[in-house]
Amino acid sequence: MKKITLSAMAMLALSGAAAAGTLTLYTDAATGQVYTTPGEGRAEMGDFVDAKTVYEENQAQDSAIVKKDVKAAKKGKTPVYSKASKLKFSGKHYLGYRYRDQKDSSIDNQSQFETRRNYFQVKAYMFDNPKSYMRITMDTYQNNNISWKYDSVDDNNEQAEKQGDSDYGSYDVRLKYAFLYLDNILPYTGVELGMVHRPWHDYEQKSGYLFRSIAKVFMEAKESADLSNSADLGINFKTKTPYLQTELGVFNGEGYHQQEMGQGNSFEWRVTGVLTGNGDKKTKPKKTTYAHISSFGQIQEESNKVGTRDSDVADGYDFNIYGFHGVYNQPEFLIAAQYIKSESDAPNDYKQGDGYSINGTYRFGGDKEYGIFGRYDRWDDDKKDYEKEYWLAGAYYDYNKNVRFIANAISTDKDKTDDVAANKYMDYMFTAEVNW
Repeated sequence: MKKITLSAMAMLALSGAAAAGTLTLYTDAATGQVYTTPGEGRAEMGDFVDAKTVYEENQAQDSAIVKKDVKAAKKGKTPVYSKASKLKFSGKHYLGYRYRDQKDSSIDNQSQFETRRNYFQVKAYMFDNPKSYMRITMDTYQNNNISWKYDSVDDNNEQAEKQGDSDYGSYDVRLKYAFLYLDNILPYTGVELGMVHRPWHDYEQKSGYLFRSIAKVFMEAKESADLSNSADLGINFKTKTPYLQTELGVFNGEGYHQQEMGQGNSFEWRVTGVLTGNGDKKTKPKKTTYAHISSFGQIQEESNKVGTRDSDVADGYDFNIYGFHGVYNQPEFLIAAQYIKSESDAPNDYKQGDGYSINGTYRFGGDKEYGIFGRYDRWDDDKKDYEKEYWLAGAYYDYNKNVRFIANAISTDKDKTDDVAANKYMDYMFTAEVNW
């Protein structure tokens, strides 16, 4: 009976205070009784708000949010909701035109507009550490784009028919990156897990060779070394200090657009000495001076990146890459050079050889918005005994911080007696590189 009486009294007290919205309650430690007024031996329990007030306040907040969203929508702004603390959207596009002048007069020259890359990226930042995030990057590519490999349209169509590809020539979307980045899990070190950056390619594209929109880096370009691509499933530990940068990772090894079939994984690395002591800062070639010396490469057992094209060995073969690179940059110019050697135990495979690449850029204008650049690659294949030579030269103009225009020429040649003539050509290109 006592409990019922006390509960009823408390409800009456709360109801009577509903108009005020907030009620302070007190309790007698000896008896446990609850009071609405202070007194001797009574301890304050705190302020309590009745359910009606809470409900009305929540309704008012929800109404304010809805009104804000409606107002924003009327101005052309659409609200975005996420469980992350912040979302960051960005895009990168390589749009252009190419005219290909074949060195063999029996092959028709080619003229075409191109969309070489269309990256759409989202980063979802985490609440507890503003430098940690989840990233996903999608890219477009032309499905089965073999038009540059064969001598005629009939050959292209025949090849597509053999592959049973009814979607030949269309532009598809594929995953480029999808990884969780956790910052500072070790001193000066973060980690990427998922479809991640491999240690070398992204570094060179941001520090040593800055014209990915017209040609891939030496290690990746098919006209040059053609050893690996820029993303793969794995884990990559990335360390930055003023005088030393490292990336150490374990990956499938085959890259983001080749199926993993071998049993072995690939250990890959980059170790960069930063002579100028600013290795912990973001690289800004048009604004800062830096000097880097790097060692990079991979060691992989049972790779199906090599060997399986020419054999029935499903487990693949060992495939190792060793490279050295140096770059010096100041706002007015950049010069870089590298040497790469690859080894495999696969018979009759083109993935074994060595070569070098040299590239440079000269910048001018008040904001360094103008520039000229050049690059020369040479790759010697040890097993098939042929040489590739590849050079490019061009000029650029930064229209604004989002758009760069580039005009350039590219020449490629492969010194091999039974080579497909279509691999020898001169390209004339115009490109709009767009970042937002």
